Amino acid sequence: MTRSLALFAIGLVFGGGAGFVLAAANGVTFDGHDHSDPAQHGGHHAEAMAHDHSTAINLPAGPDAPGLEIAVTPDPMAGWNLHVMPKNFRFSPENASLTDKPGEGHAHVYVNGVKLARLYGNWMHIPDLPKGEATIEVSLNANSHSPLAVDGVPVSASVTVQVD
Repeated sequence: MTRSLALFAIGLVFGGGAGFVLAAANGVTFDGHDHSDPAQHGGHHAEAMAHDHSTAINLPAGPDAPGLEIAVTPDPMAGWNLHVMPKNFRFSPENASLTDKPGEGHAHVYVNGVKLARLYGNWMHIPDLPKGEATIEVSLNANSHSPLAVDGVPVSASVTVQVD
């Protein structure tokens, strides 16, 4: 019986770990909160405030200021592909939750105002979007998870797609 419990524990550790390794290898992390009910969280802005670890990091405008463009295209097999193209910003998963460093951090991805995931790379596959108009928004955040802003304007981009 003791051996069965030990093997069960080992299976849980390695089996569960494989899923997280697969997600991390694709640049996606999940923050452990249920964001499927917008009414519960009050949408993107209330959710962002609830998870904000500090105030926004406000940077001056200029040639070194971070910027962001995104593109969303249908995947030929199923779902959608999100391409995140930051300017003057580097994804730094190795420094997540550590000290802020200028020009690095991660992104938050929202669908219709509800946080979907944290992103540490330029590409993300979104397997399913709600029918009708779906708005995908991406914001840039510092290592400490503080949102980035330039002259008081959040560094974010959004695209609305029609889902049939």
